[in-house]
Amino acid sequence: MSTTTLATPAQAAAAIPKAGFDWIPIALVAALALLALPLIGSPSTWVTLTVAGLAMGMIIFIIASGLTLVFGLMDVLNFGHGVFIALGAYLATSVLGAMSGWTTSPELWRNLVPVFATMVVAMLIAGAVGWAFERVLVRPVYGQHLKQILITMGGMIIGEELIKVIWGATPIPIEMPTALRGVITLFGDAAVEKYRLLATGIGAVVLLAMLYTLNRTKLGLLIRAGVQDREMVESLGYRIRRLFVGVFVAGSALAGLGGALWGLYQQGVTPQIGAHVNVLIFIVIIIGGLGSTMGCFIGALLIGLMANYTGFLAPKVAMFSNIGLMVLILLWRPQGLYPVANR
Repeated sequence: MSTTTLATPAQAAAAIPKAGFDWIPIALVAALALLALPLIGSPSTWVTLTVAGLAMGMIIFIIASGLTLVFGLMDVLNFGHGVFIALGAYLATSVLGAMSGWTTSPELWRNLVPVFATMVVAMLIAGAVGWAFERVLVRPVYGQHLKQILITMGGMIIGEELIKVIWGATPIPIEMPTALRGVITLFGDAAVEKYRLLATGIGAVVLLAMLYTLNRTKLGLLIRAGVQDREMVESLGYRIRRLFVGVFVAGSALAGLGGALWGLYQQGVTPQIGAHVNVLIFIVIIIGGLGSTMGCFIGALLIGLMANYTGFLAPKVAMFSNIGLMVLILLWRPQGLYPVANR
């Protein structure tokens, strides 16, 4: 008589092969940086451009992460994402203007207070507007991509006009807080702007928070499970609609945060600032894999480095370098660097 031994859950889990992490896209960022070194020639100039490109990529990642979150988890093509970016940028002008006594102080901590206050206000108001945007415009067109594109683009146009009503149609300059002006010298002659270092740190915090929330918390597990099998999760008593509304609000808040940082980065805002960045954002998420947080991060870094390197080496082709990079990556990996499995 033959006997069979049932495997314990731990043994069964151990028997399942684990997918290894794909390090090739990360190596691509290093390869791009190393390839640019002999072309630039000067090591100090290369360090300056590389740090500037990484900082620019971090800000782009923060802006694009909201759209990546909404599309990757909710399957919503929100072409109105730019209105939250513009809203965050304009809120930065108001908050920093109201706290001008703090921004003109030579002390760093007094400068950081209005910057972080700007970030909080931008996230709160952009998130609130995102809640109304989802409820009025997006909710009726779930699962209908063409209608989503049309109605969210219309929402962005209306949003831009409302911004003009509130803040006016003329560009508004943003003065960098006193202690964040200037550069820090690294490795001899390499000069790095102080604000870019701050933006890099904020981008790293956003990345870690997103990865931890989506992969290590019950909330992230419920959201991802709801994407895969909504009926099953709802049968357990969880309200998936509320979770998805929360995802949309979080994506809008991240866009507001990124808009505030981008306005400071550009040191000025216009009503069309969101629409201009929208093109860059979609290039990033296409490169990353349409909904992948890690792919969005790597894609943003590649775009930031490419923009700075080509701007220095060949300014005339800088505008087309990002599209060229996207084409090359899609020829190599048609689904992006880190494609989402269910796409």
